[in-house]
Amino acid sequence: MSKIIARKKEQAELERLYHLDRSEFVVVYGRRRVGKTFLVREYFDGKFAFCHTALSPYEDAGPSGLLGRQLQNFHNSLLRYGSKDTFLPADWIEAFDRLISLLDSKKSGRIVVFIDELPWLDTPKSGFLPAFEHFWNGWAAGNSNILLIVCGSATSWIADKLLNNTGGLYGRITSQIKLNPMTLSECREFYADRGVELSSYDLIQYYMIMGGIPYYMNMVRKEDSLPANVDRLFFDRDSYLRDEFGRLFNSLFRNPENYIKVIRLLSGRSLGYTRQEISERCGIPYGGGLTNVLKALEANDFIFQYQPFGNRKDDVRYKLSDPFLLFYLKFVDGVKTLSDGYWSHFENTPALYSWRGHAFENVCFNHIPEIKKALGISGVYTQCSSWHKAGNSSRAGAQIDMLIDRSDRIINLCEMKFLEGEYVINKEEELKLRTRRQTFYEESKTKKAVRMTLITTYGLKNNMYSSIITDVITAEDLISPK
Repeated sequence: MSKIIARKKEQAELERLYHLDRSEFVVVYGRRRVGKTFLVREYFDGKFAFCHTALSPYEDAGPSGLLGRQLQNFHNSLLRYGSKDTFLPADWIEAFDRLISLLDSKKSGRIVVFIDELPWLDTPKSGFLPAFEHFWNGWAAGNSNILLIVCGSATSWIADKLLNNTGGLYGRITSQIKLNPMTLSECREFYADRGVELSSYDLIQYYMIMGGIPYYMNMVRKEDSLPANVDRLFFDRDSYLRDEFGRLFNSLFRNPENYIKVIRLLSGRSLGYTRQEISERCGIPYGGGLTNVLKALEANDFIFQYQPFGNRKDDVRYKLSDPFLLFYLKFVDGVKTLSDGYWSHFENTPALYSWRGHAFENVCFNHIPEIKKALGISGVYTQCSSWHKAGNSSRAGAQIDMLIDRSDRIINLCEMKFLEGEYVINKEEELKLRTRRQTFYEESKTKKAVRMTLITTYGLKNNMYSSIITDVITAEDLISPK
């Protein structure tokens, strides 16, 4: 078995499920490229009684049609795992009956069945879902030794048809494993296993480009510098990730146009947009169509919603959270002319500083548990959001990109700075921070204590102005919280 990096909680759950003495129906889901298939295949290496991967429904179906191709592929998997029937199943009922016959012929003991990319089998008018329900309800659930694991990147389908099913599969899922992108700590472990030794600064830069997605991180070469790796993967001719944005969305959605519109919009504002603003700017009707788009993007860990501090409960904003998409849309999308060392040309440019600021905010929002641990408040209930006050003729506006509202009557106003050295506060900056805090007090009318909190790479330089900052969280705190 290949070494699985991190994923300790998920491996422990698979181990627990394997040793139970009853049949289990397990759903493994998460963003495409996050490592779902690798986790299951490597963990159960050599233990499958049957394993099948569906065909992508977004390719040309050919003369036999998509249903015919899926049934042919399923038939081939049955033969590969020992089925004696050589005829092609006429429909999904027949296909699952053949699977039952195959599994009945297996020896006693735990029988592990893995169906990868299950949503792709549910093609229009195929009758797949009723047949699958019959397989589980009519046969597998009545046994005591079946471990059925299904996997899929179409997370909205997983949620609607399995996790929230109101029909034949209602309440049938016995365990669900959401595989999230790796944290910075897990990324460091992943890179180190491949001989890529990184400083905290470069590790965070890679995260701001690749996110915690193993599929992308595995392409980093240990012998190349960060700029050389970025050029090779995104900007050289025929670079593999240059077209990844299109591949990603075309593999998830049959008609990806509206999904892409929303992602492009959200990439341009760190505070995000309200549902009404998204509808108006993207030209998507406010009702169910937009709901489905937002739910699917959120389920894929591309975006998240939050309630700005002090706003009504129904006044939520949607914010882009996927680092890879933010980087791609800022620097790769639409680039026509490339040259040697293209990425290095961005060093010390306003575009790079702007992106780093936005991207580092995303890093922080994706590591709230680590921030709370560094603050010593892991057990305290919190709500993380942002706050914005528009300016007027008598007062300048104010914006707080991250605010941690704590149940112990404290609010952390977080200042996030991605720098190559210590953060130095001068007189002008100290006044700006003090004014921002005072504006927040006056406008929010909060009775809680407010602590100015700095999240930065290498800490704070102590001087006569630095006492405005109460708490300092460094890159190492985000990567390896103590």
